[in-house]
Amino acid sequence: MYSDPMSTSERLIASTQDLLWERGYVGTSPKAIQERAGAGQGSMYHHFSGKPGLALAAIRRTAEQMRAAAEASFSGPGGAGDRLRGYVLRERDVLRGCPVGRLTMDPEVIADPELRRPVEETLTWLRARLAAIVEEGRRDGEFPARLDPAATAATIVATVQGGYVLARAAGSTAPFDAAVQGLLALLGVDGAPEPDPAPGPGGVPGSPGAAPRTGPESGPAEAAG
Repeated sequence: MYSDPMSTSERLIASTQDLLWERGYVGTSPKAIQERAGAGQGSMYHHFSGKPGLALAAIRRTAEQMRAAAEASFSGPGGAGDRLRGYVLRERDVLRGCPVGRLTMDPEVIADPELRRPVEETLTWLRARLAAIVEEGRRDGEFPARLDPAATAATIVATVQGGYVLARAAGSTAPFDAAVQGLLALLGVDGAPEPDPAPGPGGVPGSPGAAPRTGPESGPAEAAG
């Protein structure tokens, strides 16, 4: 249940976003939305015409959040390779999957042109932004001139989305990590930096007998993609 400071309409949208991500359209009942939002049936139908209208608002919000999270990487510092690396390696809730990508596997969403439109528009935008970064990298000599920006962008999106599927099937983030590191290697972009050696006796890095330092688990994801 969401906190009281959020308006009822915002709680309804946020609850629907979560439920669509967890259960899909069919599994997201009006009753489940109301219970999670802490809102009554009257409140729900006061703000929205029904489940389809609320689902559309939730899908649009999820799409907006995915764009904002991706754009934060695309507009970050550094060259094209740095920003591409930042995008594919940013924190994600890998085992939960991409909230936008998972909608493409929902028959009810795909069969409804209005519900499908924000999903299609977001993935089209994502490919276009990635293609522009690849083109920038080609122009600046970071990427091979032989790369086709549009095809490479499609490959990046397919790798990230496919990585989610592999990770969920394995119950481990390892396949996702392997997929994106392999993608970076193919593009000639350095992957994540190696961790510093763990301090040994006396605080000297890499001293004999020092145990290797492990990084933190993947944190909670932004909206995805």
